[in-house]
Amino acid sequence: MSVLQDPLARALSLPIWSGQATAVALGGGITNLNVLVTDAKRRAVVRIGDDIPVHQIMRFNELAASCAAHAAGVSPAVIHHEPGALVIDFVEGRTMTAEDLRQQDLLEQALAIVMHAHRDIPRHLRGPALCFWVFQVLRDYAATLSDGSSRHLPLLQGLMDEAAMLESAVGRIELVFGHNDLLPANFLHDGRRMWLIDWDYAGWNSPLFDLGGLAANNELDAAQEGWLLTAYYGQPPDADLWRRFRAMKAAAALREAMWSMVQEIHSGLDFDYAAYTADYLETYRAALAAFRTSQ
Repeated sequence: MSVLQDPLARALSLPIWSGQATAVALGGGITNLNVLVTDAKRRAVVRIGDDIPVHQIMRFNELAASCAAHAAGVSPAVIHHEPGALVIDFVEGRTMTAEDLRQQDLLEQALAIVMHAHRDIPRHLRGPALCFWVFQVLRDYAATLSDGSSRHLPLLQGLMDEAAMLESAVGRIELVFGHNDLLPANFLHDGRRMWLIDWDYAGWNSPLFDLGGLAANNELDAAQEGWLLTAYYGQPPDADLWRRFRAMKAAAALREAMWSMVQEIHSGLDFDYAAYTADYLETYRAALAAFRTSQ
């Protein structure tokens, strides 16, 4: 296996290590290959991966967002980058789970760092940055799945009709610089504070997408969602905000399901994407039902 094919060898080949360096694969990644390297001076995480056009991942954008997130105090430092590899300072901490983030104290910390990111990352962002509009992502995913003769083809027309309805319900938006991938595994806690990592999908977006993703990915209940909206906007949500939030929550769950459908036919990682797709389709259908009930 060549250096380019072996992520451990690729990570160790970077010209930044001091003394004898060792590398081990990190589990948990479902988009990229992540490697923990330890040398004489430090431990660092090497993210191996090129652009992924089927997911609209552009590494120049991830790099800019990662650097700005560190400057804003949200994410660990970028140590090195080159085509196909991004090296991030290692944070000794615990990866959050959905159960963790349903605990009020940890949910408060998670929301605080998301709000901090929305507010402060644009102050440090340099160069061009992408927009992440979930409904365009869904349309592109549908085309990718059609081109790839996905097993989910019979679902696509119905899902796209529902997405169009949700896009209309979201209506006009404000823009923030969003993370756009608020899975629990992208939150780390070092015992003192929360960190937000992995900026593959970062871009300008409605804050409702991150809030909806936080709710959908961590199975928050209605009371927690009400707290989330009140804390973010500084006042209890009215009927219009609830409607737009529930629409975006459903869209966030649908995006995760269709992301996994695309992974089923395009990813080479050892992960059960079929089961992940089924789980998120269930999450989406529950969120869609809640949106429709609230109308």
